[in-house]
Amino acid sequence: MNRIKYIVTPDVLASKGIRLANFIIDYIVQVILGVAMGFIIGIISELTGSYGFIDFFFNSGRLMEFIFGYIILLLYYTTIETLTGRSLGKFITKTKVVLYDGEKPTFNEILVRSLCRLIPLEFFSFLGEDGKGWHDSISKTYVVDESKFEAKKAAFEDLEDIGRIGE
Repeated sequence: MNRIKYIVTPDVLASKGIRLANFIIDYIVQVILGVAMGFIIGIISELTGSYGFIDFFFNSGRLMEFIFGYIILLLYYTTIETLTGRSLGKFITKTKVVLYDGEKPTFNEILVRSLCRLIPLEFFSFLGEDGKGWHDSISKTYVVDESKFEAKKAAFEDLEDIGRIGE
């Protein structure tokens, strides 16, 4: 007998408002991380007397600022979503990232998701009709309301268990 797998349905997806809240919270976290990293680099430079990196950074212009921001974005999302399936914004809004079958994404899927966030103006893409961003569509991941998702998946698995009683 073929086992039917759970599939994420639109009724458990996080709303556009929640997605916007996730973006704002995570953006604030990234700014704080950037300031903290700059502070740490400054302290290290002061302690060692070596100001080469600081001079390079401040004399490189806007391009270096974008690269620094992108590095923080990649490290933040890839690390936290790989380990927990959620960013800080998702912890606060009680949402999480899952695959189409409700499973936790792998490192590679999260990396693709994070890299897609580097697409210019990508952060507006989730405001479309279906509420999925390009980083969701390309990586084939979903952001779900955790309580709705867990309840629906548990109900599905309970029905599966009932179906196997007669086997």
